[in-house]
Amino acid sequence: MAVATDHVVRRDEIIWAFGPDLEPVLEVEPGSVVRFETNDCFTGQIASEDDLVTEIDFERVNSATGPVAVKGAEPGDSLVVELLEVRPSGQGFATLIPAFGQLIDQVQSPVTKVFRVEGDTVHMNDRVSFPLRPMIGVVGVATDGETVANGWAGRHGGNLDDHLHGPDAKLYFPVRQPGGMFAVGDMHASMGDGEICGTGVEIAGEVVARFDLLKGKQAAWPVTELPDRWVAHATAETDADFMEALQRVSEEAARLLVDEWGFTMEEAFVFLSVACDAGICQACRPSPFSTIARMAVPKVSATPRPFS
Repeated sequence: MAVATDHVVRRDEIIWAFGPDLEPVLEVEPGSVVRFETNDCFTGQIASEDDLVTEIDFERVNSATGPVAVKGAEPGDSLVVELLEVRPSGQGFATLIPAFGQLIDQVQSPVTKVFRVEGDTVHMNDRVSFPLRPMIGVVGVATDGETVANGWAGRHGGNLDDHLHGPDAKLYFPVRQPGGMFAVGDMHASMGDGEICGTGVEIAGEVVARFDLLKGKQAAWPVTELPDRWVAHATAETDADFMEALQRVSEEAARLLVDEWGFTMEEAFVFLSVACDAGICQACRPSPFSTIARMAVPKVSATPRPFS
């Protein structure tokens, strides 16, 4: 049964970048539930295997539906976005992009592959199918200065491409402009943790989210809360080594442990090593995209949630 919603934002109400001067298409109260209609990352430019990524307009990639302003959200707060539904359409695509990914020298490119979604299953072809694992790639809020195209990730969120961002995830975004200005797009029916070829199963769909506020607390980057763990994020600069992103996410997770849960820095360092898991998104090197790292912290008695 579909979740009842208070508002709908259509897929033609979109932004192509996150910046400091976004104008909301909708303003809602905390507690409101909003349904977002989202485009696939190609914005409808690829409809069959005859359509190649080398022939599309890259100015029309990674649209994000919104933004939505939440009343009472002020700089210094966290905008809390609970993902109630992430529902893809019936057909998606993956592409092989020239010069993108670890195996690109060993395969033909460009190539487009069509994927069919039926119930809880994604069909790659007549031989290969796998469980549906819907998630959202581009998800963020207004920045405090620079305007960042949707293909990039940063402290505002953006193209985080985190496969954990599916139903039942709760995301905490650092508010840097009044209202927060939340937008979402770039759904995937499924995507591997590393995304080594540059795409998941890119697909249009609908996202249902409930909004809330955490007053007076925020992290430097978005933080995700799941039923069994919470996840800090951090990004490195374009083409930077993965180690820069890992260094930043380690510092971010340690700061939350120290500031919110009373760890010493030495305790945090050890705890991150023995109890937590580091991961990488956007591992499609070589490519121009941001490097994204995350650190998953288990929900134990000493660390039951991101913020105390």
